[in-house]
Amino acid sequence: MYEEVIRRLRSIREEKKQKPPDREEVIRILLASFAVLFPDCYRSENSTDEEDLRYIHHALKKQSKLAYQFAEKEEITDIPEKYIEAFPEVKRLLVKDLQAIYAGDPAAADEAVIILAYPGFRAIMAYRLAHVLQQLQVPYIPRIITEYAHTETGIDIHPGAEIGEYFCIDHGTGIVIGETAVLGDHVKLYQGVTIGAKSFVSDEEGNLIKGGKRHPDIGNHVVIYANATILGGDTVIGDHCIIGGNVWITASVASGSTVIYHG
Repeated sequence: MYEEVIRRLRSIREEKKQKPPDREEVIRILLASFAVLFPDCYRSENSTDEEDLRYIHHALKKQSKLAYQFAEKEEITDIPEKYIEAFPEVKRLLVKDLQAIYAGDPAAADEAVIILAYPGFRAIMAYRLAHVLQQLQVPYIPRIITEYAHTETGIDIHPGAEIGEYFCIDHGTGIVIGETAVLGDHVKLYQGVTIGAKSFVSDEEGNLIKGGKRHPDIGNHVVIYANATILGGDTVIGDHCIIGGNVWITASVASGSTVIYHG
């Protein structure tokens, strides 16, 4: 019986001969990266910077090779080196994100509790690391990282999104940020915010045309309150805007505006 079920499943779609990257190993690479960036909060007593970096290099070399083979793309061999070389810049950005969250949340007793416990900061850490690999055009692995963070935190940030400095997520559950979204500096998002696509263009056969600019641009010093929905690749929210809770926006908003919902 089992053999027949397996045969029929395989007949529906031919299985690839190459193995994909190991999801659990990718998660271990991510957690080891957390330990290098914030050792006081994420490192076990039995490891060091050097040991964690050696592990990351070895494991990422193997997993990125699998990813390229599974995607049937030519392998870029220096991915582990470029990923590790990006750590100082990632740490610089994360320190600024940490400062923004601490400054914006009166409930934060200190910065350590944000690193240890805040889902928003954890999602930002995962995004910043995945974004490095996305820029290096590594298949699969960036999305595995951000979807792991999505599962852990309820916050869905595509690794392709462009997010500036001093990014603050408050509470965070249900936030969605799409692949082609661009967020400036000093942006603060509350729970339930969607920065998404307005519509999808199909070809003559009804298949979605992928790629292109589909998600909004958010300017500098913008606050977006809970459950606001902002859609469309041609939608721009200008600098110093306040977007109130529960609004639905599909057109651009001028700098300095306040948008509120009238029921």
